[in-house]
Amino acid sequence: MKFLPVMKYLIKIKEEMTFSSNKIFFTIASSAILMSCGAPAIISTPIENIDKIPLKNIDLTDDQLKNWGFYDLVSDTIPGMSVDKAYNELIKNKKGQTVIVGVIDSGVDIEHEDLDGVIWTNTKEIKGNGKDDDNNGYVDDIHGWNFLGDSYNENLEYVRIIKKLKPKYTGKFLASVPEEDRDEYQKYIEAKAEFEKEYQEASELKMQYEQILQQSKVAHTAVSEIIGKEDYSKQELLQMEAKTDEVKYHVAFLSQMFGFLEPGDTVPEFMKDLGEGIEHFTETLNYNLNLELDGRAKVGDNVDDIADTNYGNNNVMGPDPKKEGIKHGTHVSGIIAAERNNGIGMNGVAQNVKIMAIRAVPNGDEYDKDIALAIRYAADNGAKVINTSFGKYFSTHPEWVRDAIKYAASKDVLIVNAAGNEAADLDQKAVYPNDQIDSTTEVASNFITIGALNYVYGANMVAEFSNYGKINVDAFAPGVKIWSTTPNNSYEHQDGTSMAAPAVAGVAALIRSYYPKLKASQVKKILMDSGLSTKNIINIAGDAPKISSFAELSKSGKMVNLYNAFIMADNMSK
Repeated sequence: MKFLPVMKYLIKIKEEMTFSSNKIFFTIASSAILMSCGAPAIISTPIENIDKIPLKNIDLTDDQLKNWGFYDLVSDTIPGMSVDKAYNELIKNKKGQTVIVGVIDSGVDIEHEDLDGVIWTNTKEIKGNGKDDDNNGYVDDIHGWNFLGDSYNENLEYVRIIKKLKPKYTGKFLASVPEEDRDEYQKYIEAKAEFEKEYQEASELKMQYEQILQQSKVAHTAVSEIIGKEDYSKQELLQMEAKTDEVKYHVAFLSQMFGFLEPGDTVPEFMKDLGEGIEHFTETLNYNLNLELDGRAKVGDNVDDIADTNYGNNNVMGPDPKKEGIKHGTHVSGIIAAERNNGIGMNGVAQNVKIMAIRAVPNGDEYDKDIALAIRYAADNGAKVINTSFGKYFSTHPEWVRDAIKYAASKDVLIVNAAGNEAADLDQKAVYPNDQIDSTTEVASNFITIGALNYVYGANMVAEFSNYGKINVDAFAPGVKIWSTTPNNSYEHQDGTSMAAPAVAGVAALIRSYYPKLKASQVKKILMDSGLSTKNIINIAGDAPKISSFAELSKSGKMVNLYNAFIMADNMSK
């Protein structure tokens, strides 16, 4: 499934209820990149140990939160990617080549005011004539392809595994299963165990959030009437005169709720987030975990036949005219390439980019077949960077996706992948897609996996939900409270490694725009080697909270930095 943006308060509430949390944290330091052959340093004031610089101890403003991923750690003490610094000092007015970035996701609002000028158009196709003019196998694929057709809601992969294998293994024990079927049987048993755990947790959390929301509404109504406004602060709440035991109870309850809020947030925002959480768990129970749902029926293909490719359509915004369900892909696209300096909305990381929209991620787990074909589609139609902000923990045909990754490598395409939001060690728990044959061997050198950074510099710099792994996560990038485009000309903050990956995809696109001779494998190396690091000890949350050095949380031990990456690319291209 698309790695859903993390709902701000729900993780904290979940911890209070003793359920497993989605957390880890980290920090960074600096790395000065110099020109070779004795040339003067491009970075005028190299900093050897960024851990010693003064830190901000004040909350970020609204404007800073909307742009923090662009800031520079040295000058701003905010752990962004030095995007503004790179544009101001290095890129300036340089001309670059147009780079196509394939966004494999839930769909993209190609009509958005801040995206409509950066959407890829297939000039080899004649719009609306019902023919495959360019003979690429996809009719009228003007802006990309929709591998989901009119479908939207889907099961999680382990639910599909249960439905498929239940007739074969119901009532069976390992000893009664033929040797050649035991791996399949074990997958079935693991899927059942995961289903039972997740169904119980989703049911309990839905009920608890409903109870908290109901209490919040009652308490908030009473208190806001006394104070005279709805957006009161915690200080105003505690200073309010509570004349009855009932009001005292409301004050105590809301005071506890304020503990879940981020600075500047209000109780109405808290209740809105609770409502989104209830909606999330309701959809999880009704669709993702529903053993009776056949979400693929509308598509009509054989999901177990990779050669069955005659399906889908060219509607990359999906079947809903209200554009419901494409928020994730629209947000991802804006992070990469929202039109820069057009006076509206926000700026994407990269200029000179065209977004190729590929709809292949439903409200549930994606199918391996769709992802494999989507990667091949992007590679065949000119994409030089592909963003994959989705993932799952069970896979029925991982080899199809790995073959597609190798195919993309043969076409010199870099794939930027989100690490996931379970606060899990990916060296211990596999997530799909991945480029791993085994624990030490990769199928290709064009696949980079990104974890998420928080905007607070210090020991808690890694997002509380981000996956990590010394072997299977390559680097980190901004992924908390990221401001970007959402459908129908709107904008909002979202959290997730889904937001960190497109930030890096934007950096990669810029490198490929200005240094087109560099290969995908070289761009990956630059992204990893040029980043910023630290020697600080980092807090890691999850089922078993612990501490670790930042260097142990990813292969590079670094945070992607556009300024340094641009300098290294310039040096490498000489």
